[in-house]
Amino acid sequence: MDILLYEKIFTIFATPKRNQALRKVNPLSTYKTISVNKATATKCWYVVDADGQTLGRMSSQIAMIIRGKNKPSFTPHVDCGDNVIVLNAEKIVLTGMKMENKEYLRHTGYPGGQRSSLAKNVRPEKLIEMAIKGMLPKNRLGRKLFHNLFVYEGTEHPHVAQQPKELKFDN
Repeated sequence: MDILLYEKIFTIFATPKRNQALRKVNPLSTYKTISVNKATATKCWYVVDADGQTLGRMSSQIAMIIRGKNKPSFTPHVDCGDNVIVLNAEKIVLTGMKMENKEYLRHTGYPGGQRSSLAKNVRPEKLIEMAIKGMLPKNRLGRKLFHNLFVYEGTEHPHVAQQPKELKFDN
């Protein structure tokens, strides 16, 4: 009796119709993950006005755009992000008492060469650059991505030929 049951099950699953249905769906040909490379990446130019923007909030959003995480074709190991121009860097806002109390450390490379400076003594363009650089990857790709950021103190910039689009952030 067990043999008859086995033969029934075998004939149900071994019919030609079942095999044809299985051959039609090939998951390797229907679902493909497309990975962007340097040649296929589409890069845009954006202008951000830093007037009245909070440093950290604006920097994190700019870092995401430079990295390309806002695009559906994001690939982690490729520079697929956009170029960002930041204007009015001198009008950036630091919350609380950070402008008077926040210290930035650097090292000259010599013994005893640690230097510190307050945020109010650092150039505003440098404040924005340091904040965004700290949010990018710490490797070759991060150093390359950092070259997609352009920070200017006033409202003028030399990138008019690239026809940048204006980008607004909600604070």
